[in-house]
Amino acid sequence: MARTIIYTYKDEEKTLTFSYQQHRNIHEAVAEAEGIDITDFLKMEQQLELISDSKAVRNYRDNHFKKLGFGVITMKPKENLGVGKKPKPQVK
Repeated sequence: MARTIIYTYKDEEKTLTFSYQQHRNIHEAVAEAEGIDITDFLKMEQQLELISDSKAVRNYRDNHFKKLGFGVITMKPKENLGVGKKPKPQVK
């Protein structure tokens, strides 16, 4: 199921459709959307995952993406509607 990413790149807020079938995480998706090659970063991140805890990896990722010009990178919250509460299509 596709989700929406909300991110800031060079002080401009943008949105992007995201699926785990295409990318490992939202950071890979936004880098690809902006045309940034992160292959060296991914190699280093994998090495860090082998020797460090998840907090160290997360800090490394966040700091690297700040250097690339990204601000906030997050998923848009899902709209959880109750049973029978889904919007009905408008008939013209």
